[in-house]
Amino acid sequence: MSLRQQLTDILPNILPSSPKEATKGTELIRLVRLRLEGDYSDASLRYHFSIMSCDPASPIAKVEKGQGYYRRAAPVPALAGAQDLLSMTQGRLEDFAGDLGAVDHALQRIRKFRAAATRYCEVNGRFPYQFRDALTKDSPLGNLWKFPDMVVVDWEAGEPVDQGLTLDHDTFALKRGLGLPPYRLQSVTLRLLPNHERFREEFFQALSVSAWCQGGELFYAGPIEDEALADALRQLSNRFGIGITTFGLTAEMLDDLPGPEHILTAQPRETEALMERFDVRRIASPQLRDHIDWATLDSIRSDNQEVRNLFSWLMECVDAEQAMPYEDPH
Repeated sequence: MSLRQQLTDILPNILPSSPKEATKGTELIRLVRLRLEGDYSDASLRYHFSIMSCDPASPIAKVEKGQGYYRRAAPVPALAGAQDLLSMTQGRLEDFAGDLGAVDHALQRIRKFRAAATRYCEVNGRFPYQFRDALTKDSPLGNLWKFPDMVVVDWEAGEPVDQGLTLDHDTFALKRGLGLPPYRLQSVTLRLLPNHERFREEFFQALSVSAWCQGGELFYAGPIEDEALADALRQLSNRFGIGITTFGLTAEMLDDLPGPEHILTAQPRETEALMERFDVRRIASPQLRDHIDWATLDSIRSDNQEVRNLFSWLMECVDAEQAMPYEDPH
């Protein structure tokens, strides 16, 4: 067995999970030698630690500042393929004409964009919540008009901490007194590439799923190079208030991105390199409402566990006065 394969098997069992408890290189070499087969020099081991720590698929990560190594977080499970394909192709599976290879290729691009959009929101201080069960293969196509790909939460005020934001107590009190929520909820609809045949349907789906939020956005992976198409989307946005953002990711650029699980668990340096690949352009800004439509929310909340989970998470954050990333039980 090669040294790298041995290290891949050994390191998860001896590395700490927290960067704050990182193991220094000298101590890690000592621990590895207790389980290692073969006579390898310290220099060889240090070299492999360094190389593997730059690989998002390996079990070892290096602390961003200082010295030491820790265990890289396990990859986030990929979303169900049927859900991804259903959502971003509007349910038109006939587009692939039974070509399983084309289906797999499309799914990978979709998953990568979903992961990239999620990380983009997180990097910009937003808190995403993904919908999964509402768009499974057995769900009615009508769900495409009821549930977004994700909801993004923007908290009004807070100070960054290790995990999220410590929310401002005075702002909370003021919002309560005014009868306003201390956050903004925006639905996000994800699509790969805009075109003249489908942009209206995609836009009005984004509008429909935003009914129980305070606004909505439509994220396109690819750029809009046709100015007539961009103008048509702007006109719809000006009338109905849905924001439109493109990420400048062509199909070829999506193919070149790392896997979705690696995007979601990337270290800060890797995430920064990923963000540099984006050419994010705001075609139109969303128009946000101050209040949530309670009647619409109550109707959809009573029928869907994921919506109930969303608001349970928000209430936990409010009670703790700390905005925390959502931990998916899946």
